Amino acid sequence: MSSHAGAEAAALALVRDVQAGHRKSIARMMSVAESSGRRGRAALSAIHRHTGRAHVVGITGVPGSGKSTMVRALTQKLREIDRTVGIVAVDPSSPFSGGAILGDRIRMLELSGDPGVFIRSLATRGALGGLARASHDVIDILDAAGFDVVIVETVGVGQDEVDIVQSAHTVVVVSAPGLGDEIQAIKAGVLEIADIHIVSKCDKIEAAETVADLKTMLRLGSLAREQSAWMTPVLATSAQKREGIAELVGAIDAHRTHLYESGEIADRRRKILEMRILKSAEDIVRERLLRQSRETLERLLDRGLERAIDPFAAACALLGVDEALEPLSTATATATAGGRH
Repeated sequence: MSSHAGAEAAALALVRDVQAGHRKSIARMMSVAESSGRRGRAALSAIHRHTGRAHVVGITGVPGSGKSTMVRALTQKLREIDRTVGIVAVDPSSPFSGGAILGDRIRMLELSGDPGVFIRSLATRGALGGLARASHDVIDILDAAGFDVVIVETVGVGQDEVDIVQSAHTVVVVSAPGLGDEIQAIKAGVLEIADIHIVSKCDKIEAAETVADLKTMLRLGSLAREQSAWMTPVLATSAQKREGIAELVGAIDAHRTHLYESGEIADRRRKILEMRILKSAEDIVRERLLRQSRETLERLLDRGLERAIDPFAAACALLGVDEALEPLSTATATATAGGRH
């Protein structure tokens, strides 16, 4: 057997083990996804063909809103009704090692011994949008491994958090009272992406006001756009006291039912796939440019530092495409330069 044939056989065996739910194989396949190497793409491609059954739930919100505690409580409730849960916890990257530094697996030790739960922490490694580059491949792996629900907890970075809406079937936005803003979701720019709003730490006296403010904002927002068939609920919860968690599971199930009965699930899946294709294309182009056009890039950097070319024109030159903008005439350019102080 050739080395290529042997590698292909090993990859197929790994895929079968993932489908069978072997935890070591699941972890190994996730390491392949995180390595970003081309050698693992065949196995990940095979994994993708066995996806489409899990319901993907995104948990997002600003730092300090209690996302991780909520994920733990939600997972425990789902296990009580005999659903298996995969958790993708996205952490900021260590500036030294590139690894995840918040350690969600440490915070979720109560779940680690449950065979119906699989937790994976991913480092963002510079990726924007609140998600790691390998997040979608890891979601695929958990889906193919047969987990009923895949929960994705984003890094909690604020305005860049909205990528989760193009990654999950149901998006839950967590707000907490008493963090300095009446509604943190508004400031973070994620109010509109929520399918479900929850206000955590509902035992605080400010919680009722935050719930009322969110409901008001949702009502005003519905007047400014077409009325959706799905009415976004606002739930008061306390993960520590296990209050409102059953209602959250009910809301997630209701939203899933709505997606399938309305046909919106097909549109969501299409948008997720479109985003994944475009992001993969961006990564491929960037890698190819850095590998094959480094000398050209260095020359363009020199010209850019001399102010002989602007970044947009340099990008067009690097890609070998025509510039979209006509240059200013010499007289206009001179007058513009003369107007600078």
